[in-house]
Amino acid sequence: MNAYIDSSVLLRVVLGEPESLPSWGLIDQALSSELIRLECLRTIDRARVQLRLGDDAVSRQRANVLEAIDSLGLIPLTRLVLERAAEPFPTLVGSLDAIHLASALLVREQYDELLFATHDQQLAVAARAMGLPVAGVST
Repeated sequence: MNAYIDSSVLLRVVLGEPESLPSWGLIDQALSSELIRLECLRTIDRARVQLRLGDDAVSRQRANVLEAIDSLGLIPLTRLVLERAAEPFPTLVGSLDAIHLASALLVREQYDELLFATHDQQLAVAARAMGLPVAGVST
């Protein structure tokens, strides 16, 4: 299975959070925007401050996230991606989610049956509206 992975999916799997993507083990080719590195590391840094995580926990989480990101096929943040993200979508989409959606849309022709994996309900609605099959959220 080929899947576009957003940061919500990667973080739940890597950090061992509940309700992670059930089909994670079935993914042969996982793709994401280069944006995923920024989002995941910022999330860990926010948790460090807000949850007062210790140095050991932070270093372990960062290492696990970076290792997982290294296993992904990363889609560069090119001018083409940013231009598509700036265009209208049929549903409400925030800026960072628009980059994820634009990245998936621009590469879906290269992958058979590209699944869009997210735990974000609003992003899932937008992906479905663009014709992408979605996993990770309740329908």
